[in-house]
Amino acid sequence: MCGIVGIFGNPDAARLAALGMFAQQHRGQESCGMVVCDGRVLHLHKGMGLVKEVFNAEVLEELPGSLAIGHVRYPTKGAATPFNSQPHLVETLFGPSYALASNGDVVNYDSVRAMLEAENVYFKSDNDGELLVKFIAWRLSLGDDPVQAIRTLMRDVKGAYSSVFCTKSELYLFRDPLSMRPMVWGRTADGTVVAGSESCVLDILQVGERKEVPAAGIIRINSGGIQIIENDPQDYRTCKHNSYCVFEHIYFSRPDSYHFGEDVFMVREQIGAMLAKEDADLEADCVVPVPDSANFMAVGYSKASGVPLSLGLIRNHYVGRTFIKPKQTVRDESVLQKFNPLPNFFQGKKVVLLDDSIVRGTTIRKIVRLIKDAGAKEIHLRVGSPQVRFPCYFGIDTHSPEMLAANLYSLEEFTKHIGVDSLKHLSLENLAKCVHEPLEYCYACFNGEYPLEIR
Repeated sequence: MCGIVGIFGNPDAARLAALGMFAQQHRGQESCGMVVCDGRVLHLHKGMGLVKEVFNAEVLEELPGSLAIGHVRYPTKGAATPFNSQPHLVETLFGPSYALASNGDVVNYDSVRAMLEAENVYFKSDNDGELLVKFIAWRLSLGDDPVQAIRTLMRDVKGAYSSVFCTKSELYLFRDPLSMRPMVWGRTADGTVVAGSESCVLDILQVGERKEVPAAGIIRINSGGIQIIENDPQDYRTCKHNSYCVFEHIYFSRPDSYHFGEDVFMVREQIGAMLAKEDADLEADCVVPVPDSANFMAVGYSKASGVPLSLGLIRNHYVGRTFIKPKQTVRDESVLQKFNPLPNFFQGKKVVLLDDSIVRGTTIRKIVRLIKDAGAKEIHLRVGSPQVRFPCYFGIDTHSPEMLAANLYSLEEFTKHIGVDSLKHLSLENLAKCVHEPLEYCYACFNGEYPLEIR
C-alpha cells in the first residue's frame, strides 16, 4: 500500500504533486519522492520522512516543470531505505529519460528480475517499482513504443500495480488487469491532468469530473491531448473479474475517498451496521471506535443498535498509522503515544469497542489495557473484518502467516490474551453484503483464495 500522484500540463506541477502526496500521507509515511520535468531534464528529489519534511517551499522552488509524478511509501517489497524509495529513474546516454512510481506488489518479482538481469539490466534496489520501470526501459530499447512496452509488461509481470510513468514529454497512467489497488484521474478547470491513488487527491486539487483508470488500461497524456487505451483485461489475466482489495474499504483508504464504485465511509457504516445485527442481544452503555479507521464503523453500529456512540479514545494526530510502521518495536511505542482515554469516561461502563481489523494483534491488546485501566466494567470487542489468516502478496506487509494473530491463537485463546469479555469478527458473508459488487473483490487474506498464482 503506497500512494501515487501524476500531474501534467501545469507550470506549478511540483507544488500540486506535493499537495496530492500530502493528501495521501496515510498511505505511506516511511519515505516520499517526486520527479519533475521541465521539458528537457527529469529532476528527482526524494527522502526518508513525511511529505512536509522532505518537500518544503525551498525544495519545491528548485523543481521547475509542468509534468510531475510523486510517491509516498509504505514498505512491502524491499527494506525501508532511500534506495527503495520511489519514484525510480532510468538514465540513458542522454541523461535521466524515464521515471515511474507504483502502488502494489509484483508476485513474480524474482523470475522477472532474473530475466532482466540476464539481459544485462542493472538494479540499484530490490523494490518492484524499479523492476517495472526497468522492464519498460528494456522494451523501449528493443524498439517498442511506450504503449507496446506497457502491454508486454502486463503480459509478463504479475501482481498489483497502479502506476504513473513519464518520459520527458509524456505522462502515462496504467493499472494492472485485476485493478487490485485504486487509481483515479481527472482534469481541473484549467485543463491540468491529475491522477492519484485516491479521490481525495482530486478533491484537494479541485478536479471536477473524475474517472477510474480501467483494468489493464493505459492513458497517454502529452501536448497533443489525452488518449485512453482500454485493453481487454481478459488478455492478461486468468480469472474473469476484477479483484479489488477489500482492505482498502476496511482500513487503508481515507473515508472521504470514492473508488471501486463505492463511497468508503458508506461501506464502513454498513460494516458497523452488520456487526450490530450480529449483536442483537448484547447490552452495552456505549460504542467506542478505535480512531480513526473504525470511526464510521462505530457510527453504523450505533445507528443500527441504538447504543450511544462515544469518542472515548482520543488520538494524537501527530503520530502516524501504527499498522504501517516498519518494525514491531516502533508500532508498540506508537500505540502508547497515539491513544489516550477520556478522563473519568470509562469508569463502570460496559463498552463495545469497534476496531477495523486484527492483523498482528499487538496494538489492540495495548488499547484494551488502556481502557481497562481507565475503569471499564466490560469490554466487548467487535472487529469490522473476518479473521486475517492468510498473507497478502499484493501490497500489504503480511507476507508470513506466522505473524498473523489468527494463526497463533484460537478465538477463545485470543479473547483471553487481549483481556476482553467477548470478541466477534464480521463474517465474510456479511462483509460481502457491504459492497455493491461483491464478486469483484479479493478476499484472499481471509479465505486464501488468491486471484493469481503466487510464485
